[in-house]
Amino acid sequence: MDILFIAAVFVTAGLVKGVTGMGLPTVAIALLSLRMPPLQAAALLIVPSSVTNVWQLASGPSVYPLWQRFRWVLLSMCAGVAIAFVLGSATWNGAVLGGALAAYGLLGLTGWRMRVAPRCERWAGPLVGVVTGLLGGVTGVFVMPAAPYLQALNLEREDLLQAMGMAFTVGTLSLAVMLALRSEWHVTAAGNSALALIPTIAGMLLGQKLRGRMAPAMFRRCFFLALLALGVHQLLR
Repeated sequence: MDILFIAAVFVTAGLVKGVTGMGLPTVAIALLSLRMPPLQAAALLIVPSSVTNVWQLASGPSVYPLWQRFRWVLLSMCAGVAIAFVLGSATWNGAVLGGALAAYGLLGLTGWRMRVAPRCERWAGPLVGVVTGLLGGVTGVFVMPAAPYLQALNLEREDLLQAMGMAFTVGTLSLAVMLALRSEWHVTAAGNSALALIPTIAGMLLGQKLRGRMAPAMFRRCFFLALLALGVHQLLR
């Protein structure tokens, strides 16, 4: 039953990624955390998330310019993950995950977007990186506040997708390193995570086929409603 549940979760998360271009780790951890702790779910997600994020990152020509612009955000994110593991957070990671999912769901439903002036990037970027790393080190989800921050910079669509792919890749790999140092990422965990790539890719291919047959706005609305509901459920638990 657990194997079928996990496979269904990764098919669903891959489908969302295929339709919207985002949401794989958020959906997968939100659903897996109904049956297991968030960081255990994050360990299962490392290979599927890394592969799909690198795929997204490599989809355009702006990798090095984006690295130059956002390197302090990314390095600060790594520092945030390390701080989260040093502090220890096993007793409250479910509540933090619930809050992050609910906040992301509300932001998506309202359509509100902040604006960050170029002169503020020097201090805002590292701050966002540290907070994202802290939350990611606790929950395995690196979407808040990195995704709203990158959207606030008015990047071109391809640059935005690449920047998000870069941020999520760095976050996922830094999480894998910290889990390995705590002996929570080992051969068995890596093998299980690699197997999860199969239903993930199947879901992505299905999502890409469905993309042209449904209204993207309606799908995104349902996606954010589901995140809000899952976040509230986690908070109530």
